[in-house]
Amino acid sequence: MKKSNSFKKIVAGTMLAVSALSLVACNSSETNNTVGDGAEQVTKISLYSSGSQNVETFWETVIPKFEETHKNIDVEFVFVPSGTGGQATIDRIIAAKKANKDSEVDIYEGALADIMRSEDEGGLFYELSTDSVQNLENVQEENMAGTQNLAVPYRASSVVLAYNSEKVKDVPNTAEELNAWIKENPGRFAYNDPNTGGAGSSFVLTTVYNELDESAMNVQDESIMKEWDKGLQVLKDMAPYLYKEGVYPKKNQGTLDLLANGEVDMIPAWSDMALEQMNSKLLPDTTELKQIEPSFTGGPAYLMAVDNGDEERKEASETFLNYVLTRDVQELVIDKMYGYPGIKWDLLSEEDQKKFEAVSGGYRTFNGGELGSELMKVWQKEVASQ
Repeated sequence: MKKSNSFKKIVAGTMLAVSALSLVACNSSETNNTVGDGAEQVTKISLYSSGSQNVETFWETVIPKFEETHKNIDVEFVFVPSGTGGQATIDRIIAAKKANKDSEVDIYEGALADIMRSEDEGGLFYELSTDSVQNLENVQEENMAGTQNLAVPYRASSVVLAYNSEKVKDVPNTAEELNAWIKENPGRFAYNDPNTGGAGSSFVLTTVYNELDESAMNVQDESIMKEWDKGLQVLKDMAPYLYKEGVYPKKNQGTLDLLANGEVDMIPAWSDMALEQMNSKLLPDTTELKQIEPSFTGGPAYLMAVDNGDEERKEASETFLNYVLTRDVQELVIDKMYGYPGIKWDLLSEEDQKKFEAVSGGYRTFNGGELGSELMKVWQKEVASQ
């Protein structure tokens, strides 16, 4: 594995000033991605990923294991830390396509929204099938929804309730019961500023959309914004009963710290973050997790194969994607990332299934596109500033 730091330097420096053409200055005619000959021939591919530290650690574990058993494939790993410009990678791919050049990105880790953007840009990724990626047949079917076979959902996570079981004896089962618990236990619940972390944004989004029809989470028409008032009022009424009468900690870690210190008894948290910190003893032994009904949002992380027109790199990329869906790697998703596996639960050991029995009941997926960001702006204006 060759890990590139060049992209990080671009991000830290003058990335915003870099033109689209400079991002794709090298095309396939200038770069040789296959070296050697005969049995020693090695095909070089690249994986561009973004996210938190656990994502970087995961790939730094998986890629060397892959290369040990696939001597003819060399994977260059380029990691962009969350919040420092991951969007530039998809922009790079788009710019390359428009210039009819090689983006030199073979596999891209992104979100469902990137697949939608791919369609708008005339197709950035190519369709995958069990003919080329056999282990796709083991993927959880619900996670393939919306991918149009353009992506591999290799892991997932969701927002759940994290609570101190020593203090919380009557654990809410539903959103309605949770709202009642918050008012009955003033100051003991917190959610983070939704503009700084997904746990808080999931809490805001689900609270608002719980007041709408179930199908509303798939609506991208801005006219639905007129129907947000009822859910926003729930959040406004809740504010005086929250931590310090309406203080919203920064980032997902902010509320986890409050739970760890005993300043609150219950929070919404990402399942993988909470499980990792429980395992590391950063959260009290009395911490437990639970999904409620209607559930909070969550979803898979996707790997997409970029269409650069190079058949050898394409075949090597498909070999890597197939490897990621093996049981051995999926167990690393659980053990190293504390994420939900991409493959079906019954293909894993009973021990691994048991680890997630409290939170594996599912999650809702929000497919409202830019409406999610718009809702957070409205929350800032109408709820946070009251």
